[in-house]
Amino acid sequence: MENLKAYKIKIVTIGLCSILVLICGVCFAQDGNAGIQEATNKVKGYFDTGCDLMYAIGAVVGIIGAVKVFNKWNAGEPDTNKVAAAWFGSCIFLVIVATVLKSFFGI
Repeated sequence: MENLKAYKIKIVTIGLCSILVLICGVCFAQDGNAGIQEATNKVKGYFDTGCDLMYAIGAVVGIIGAVKVFNKWNAGEPDTNKVAAAWFGSCIFLVIVATVLKSFFGI
């Protein structure tokens, strides 16, 4: 008789624990699509700021490049054209990348 009582208590305890685990699992379950949509909205919110930052970096690189090219030009170094093309190309690249990313993502 005691074994039957202990057996019933174990069954009830296991049943209650199982129900508790299932309830906790349902409480923590979230919609995956909602999470992805929220992440997309956050990235879109930072995208314009990132493009503005790329434009600012391009402007700083352009100013540094202009100073370096001016110093080479005044020193009479023969590779001034090559250095000017490299600095100008890097500035244009940053501006084009920002513009292409905006148009690619439709922002």
